[in-house]
Amino acid sequence: MFDFLNRAKSVAPVTEIKASATGRVIAMQGAGRVAWSPRDVVSLTRAGFTGNPIGFRAVKLIAEAAAALPVVLQDAERRYDTHPVQTLLARPNGGQGRAELLEALFGQILLTGNGYLEAVADDALPVEMHVLRSDRMAVVPGADGWPAAYEYNVNGRKHRFAVAEGLSPICHIKSFHPQDDHYGFSALQAAASAIDVHNAASRWSKALLDNAARPSGAIVYRGADGQASLSADQYDRLLSEMETQHQGARNAGRPMLLEGGLDWKPMGFSPSDMEFQKTKEAAAREIAVAFGVPPMLLGIPGDATYANYQEANRAFYRLTILPLASRVMSAIADWLSDFSGERIELRPDLDQISALSAERDAQWRRVSEAAFLTDGEKRTLLGLPALEVGDGQ
Repeated sequence: MFDFLNRAKSVAPVTEIKASATGRVIAMQGAGRVAWSPRDVVSLTRAGFTGNPIGFRAVKLIAEAAAALPVVLQDAERRYDTHPVQTLLARPNGGQGRAELLEALFGQILLTGNGYLEAVADDALPVEMHVLRSDRMAVVPGADGWPAAYEYNVNGRKHRFAVAEGLSPICHIKSFHPQDDHYGFSALQAAASAIDVHNAASRWSKALLDNAARPSGAIVYRGADGQASLSADQYDRLLSEMETQHQGARNAGRPMLLEGGLDWKPMGFSPSDMEFQKTKEAAAREIAVAFGVPPMLLGIPGDATYANYQEANRAFYRLTILPLASRVMSAIADWLSDFSGERIELRPDLDQISALSAERDAQWRRVSEAAFLTDGEKRTLLGLPALEVGDGQ
């Protein structure tokens, strides 16, 4: 009996699981929390992209330029001329090419701070990739704080993408957010106040045009026949006549016929009116700065940060386009590597960017003239693989 009670029981070995020490704390936030507060992403996109020419042009300029960058694919030993990943990127799905898919992905990141790519695959390399709308996606954290699933909601119908062990059907690319663990922070959020000012200034300008392109004057009632003020009927008739006969571009210059006791006092531009246009231009520059676009490239007057257009364009590529494209391409390469089982690298081909041709020529000249470097070291400095390009090498 003693031996039976003290006999060791067969217990399955416990596998050690490594996880972040803060993971369980992060998971307490709850699933699918919306990151946009106090503005929702739909309203912010409507005001800052579809309803604002500066925001629209800034997003289009960045997304189109980043999507048009030539991309090279290589591993630790060689650069590939043909590869299944290159074939996938060239035609990611039946309705989009590489430029269309990447432009949509970059646009989602710029507008919402989050980009989502869906892989149509089992375990091998995906046969298709699709960009999903960020405003419809919600991250579902697991017990360890990392995403356990993604939920895509369209008109009340939800589709759940489960994250398997080390393999996710969704590639989530997010911008840095200092106060959120699962969602990114967009340039549109940072520029929200400037967008409100710019849109308000545009509405003010439109109202000014509707009133014959000049500030409204004042109709002064002199109190004829001892009457201290207009009656309600007189006031309504006067207001209706002003709106129908003397407002709008088609009524500009039409003479005004005033009855007894009424006098028109025109008003000129006040100093505050003259400063209003400068306020609008300052708001436009703030929007451009938030997105990382030199105001000169957007045609915003009063900006002399760069000496010429070429210098502004070079800074635009160096400071905005290349960091964004490099980060997104690196995330896609790591995600696709999990499917294919081989580690690959995707990055923009700096040698084929015309805006950086002057910098490229200077770098190649410095490296080629460095006699103390071997050919392999020179290739490493230029970002080239150790071996020459070509099949069988």
